[in-house]
Amino acid sequence: MKTAILAFALLLGAPFAAHANEFYIDPVDGSDAGDGSAANPWRSLEAVFEDGLIETRDWPDYPYEDGMQLVTVNAGAPVRAGDTIWLLDGYHGDLVIEHAYNTTPITVAAAPGATPHVRSLTVRSAQNWIVRGLSISPSYASSNEPIDLVEISDHNFFGPAWDIELADCDLFSVDDASGWGASEWVDLASSGIYVGAARVSVHDNRLRNVRFGISVDGADASIRRNVIDGFSADGLRGLGDRDVFEYNTVMNNKIGDPEDDNHDDGFQSWTVGPGGVGTGEVTGVVLRGNLFINSTDPNDPLRSSMQGIGCFDGYFVGWTVENNVVVTDHWHGISFYGMRDSRIVNNTVIDNVEGQPGPPWIMVTDHKDGSPSSNVIVRNNLSTDLSLEGVDVTGDHNLVFEDANALFIAPPFDLHLVPGAVAIDAGSAELAPDVDIERRHRPQGAGFDLGAYEYAVDAIFADGFDG
Repeated sequence: MKTAILAFALLLGAPFAAHANEFYIDPVDGSDAGDGSAANPWRSLEAVFEDGLIETRDWPDYPYEDGMQLVTVNAGAPVRAGDTIWLLDGYHGDLVIEHAYNTTPITVAAAPGATPHVRSLTVRSAQNWIVRGLSISPSYASSNEPIDLVEISDHNFFGPAWDIELADCDLFSVDDASGWGASEWVDLASSGIYVGAARVSVHDNRLRNVRFGISVDGADASIRRNVIDGFSADGLRGLGDRDVFEYNTVMNNKIGDPEDDNHDDGFQSWTVGPGGVGTGEVTGVVLRGNLFINSTDPNDPLRSSMQGIGCFDGYFVGWTVENNVVVTDHWHGISFYGMRDSRIVNNTVIDNVEGQPGPPWIMVTDHKDGSPSSNVIVRNNLSTDLSLEGVDVTGDHNLVFEDANALFIAPPFDLHLVPGAVAIDAGSAELAPDVDIERRHRPQGAGFDLGAYEYAVDAIFADGFDG
């Protein structure tokens, strides 16, 4: 049994040391009097915390103040840094991890072959926790009410959080929202993941039928390879410095209740400074290899006019926006109002449905206060429209197209280049990414291609992939 669990954990990338121990929680057959073994599991994670069964660290006093030093709590407890707590099948309620700063990660994960059900997850005032493989939904509770499914955050009184990882989880308001109308998408949809802490990694999760998808206020976050399918507000929000959003799929934005005043975006950012919204800076963000589709079904009666990448209240400084695909029925494909020292390279922007609103553009323009954008490179992009203004805001090797069929295999959803397309080998190598949206090496031919997809008959992929 332990050999199988070890192989499973290594497959997931969980950190294991020679001394690491494994414990079990079974909400059906577990007991508070158990020892956490596979034969005698504990009943709940809440009881494990309340009974002081985790050796960890916390602040010596509250409220937390800068400069405090962490001290050991529950010395000698069975669960320690580096260990794994396996969750077995059953309903685990609301999982709360707080007041627990570990020297190395403790992993809380679905046991091999198990699908633990959780109403919500909160990680607050904590460090070095990994959570994997949970199914998270308020529909598992006796009453389904809109909530934030996952919150990873600092706390003003109890202290900050950092170095948290959330992976391989399935999050949803309801499993099947096909019967929802516009009002249900606003009033009944829970929001997915909120990150208000530093150095948080959120990867390989699936979010379905939610209000907001993944919202990030914390700095140095890594948001990778998540799928958000069915949402009624914003798919991704990035408000923290140096956040990285890579290879996420955001699709099927549902139109909200007529009284819902949120303007929906695939990705949205804004700044807050001394004078309020639009008076600060968000710096060093990377948007790379993401796919945004407002609707995979143009005949869906709830199909939205989602704005693609909408950043309207700058300044946005030192951003890299590359290899993204935006398929939407709106004018704002990729829009930055107030951008400096940044680059927008090798993106593909296309209209989902002909007519207005749209077609979508790539735009760099003045800040809303009238001050100009500056020092922005817009290069190697394919788009249905392009609008650039500012000081040293330059565009080159871009193609504004009208006939999508002359470029793409099956627009608007299959945007691989057709043989002989004018975009092939037409790009600049300067500042171009070395892989495309599918991690296909660039260049594959005589030169770099335009857009997010590099054309190749026998492609060579990064990370050992060969297609």
